[in-house]
Parts: sequence; C-alpha cells; structure tokens
Amino acid sequence: MQPKTASENLTSLGRYPERGHYDFETIAEILDAGLVCHVGVAAGEQPIVMPTIYGRIGSNLYLHGSPVARWLKGAASGANVCVTVSIIDALVLARSAYQHSLNYRSVVILGAAENVHDEPEKVDALRAIVEHVCRGRWEDVRPPTSGELKSTLVLRMPIVEASAKIRTGPPSDFDFDMQHSAWAGLIPLQTLRGAPIADPQLDAGISIPEYCLQERTLQ
Repeated sequence: MQPKTASENLTSLGRYPERGHYDFETIAEILDAGLVCHVGVAAGEQPIVMPTIYGRIGSNLYLHGSPVARWLKGAASGANVCVTVSIIDALVLARSAYQHSLNYRSVVILGAAENVHDEPEKVDALRAIVEHVCRGRWEDVRPPTSGELKSTLVLRMPIVEASAKIRTGPPSDFDFDMQHSAWAGLIPLQTLRGAPIADPQLDAGISIPEYCLQERTLQ
C-alpha cells in the first residue's frame, strides 16, 4: 500500500505546503528514525493521546500494550486513530520573536487500527518493535510465551492516509529585521545512546552485547 496523494489526503498541508511530503519512502524513513509515537483516540467523550514505542513492517505500523489500557481498547474498537511521530533536529533562532521555529521531521498517520489475532503476525510485530528500539536485541532474549501473547494487544495501523512535514535550513527573517543586532542561527539537537548500565542483579559472567556498545544517534 502507498500513501494517498496530497489532493486526496486528509493530512495534506494547508500552511507551508512546500514542507509536505507524501511519498512512502520519506514517510518510512522518518518512522524508522523516530523512537516514540503519540497515538490519539477518542475514548467516549474524552480524547486521549498516549506516547508509546512502535515498529514498522512494510506499509504497516504496529503498536502494542495491555488489553485493559483505555487508549488501546479505543483504538482496537475500530475508532479512527491519529498517530504522530516527531523528530526535532534544531532550534531555529531568528532575529524576531515571531520567526523563531524548529527544524524537524514529522509524520501524521490517520485511519482505523486493526486488532492482530494471528499469533505468528503478533510475534513478528513484537519483534519489529523490539528491534526498532534496539537492533539485534530480539535474538538474545526469551521469546514471548503463548500466554504472554494472549495478554498482549497488538494493533496494525496501515500507513495509507499519511504525510510527512519537514523543515530545514536557517531562520526565515523578514528583510526589515536583517540589520537587527540579535544573534541568529541554529542550535542542533540530537538523541544519543549513552554507555550501558548493567542490571545490579546481572550475572557477572554476562558481557555487554556488541549492539549495546555501538554509539549511535537515535534521532
């Protein structure tokens, strides 16, 4: 499946349309670079937005959690869901307060989530979520039991009604502000993995896996 074109997409941009991207490759790249998504769903008359980790397999985004969680139950009921992922790349400091901004990459996905009942797909989804958070981890850990799978709600969110929005570059100051004496420019931001800290109860003979030692920018 591919995202809809801008003309038929409810997520198409009205303001700054030049920042909008609707191709699947750009959307997938941002999803793969992010770490946490926010899921918005109506639970009765009360909207709820929850942060959670996720995984992607092809054109499907997978979410998981407890079956008693209100937001997951609401999403699993067939209600429309909004999933967003945002990555902040820099603070944009302009010469005027009005023109301050952020450099960012973001994705919005709209649609109905689908409850995953098939056990092999559930396992694949959970593997994708674990590997998205820490690549290489799945092969080291005990896989979920049938009981654990039954007590875990997994949702599939097709990436069809989706768009990306990206801002890059320096401040966009007005011509009449260019002579103002305030400093202007970018302050880059990154999320970095730090040095691993072992569980105090870890067996002394277990060494830190190589994939935990790799210095990597997460976003």
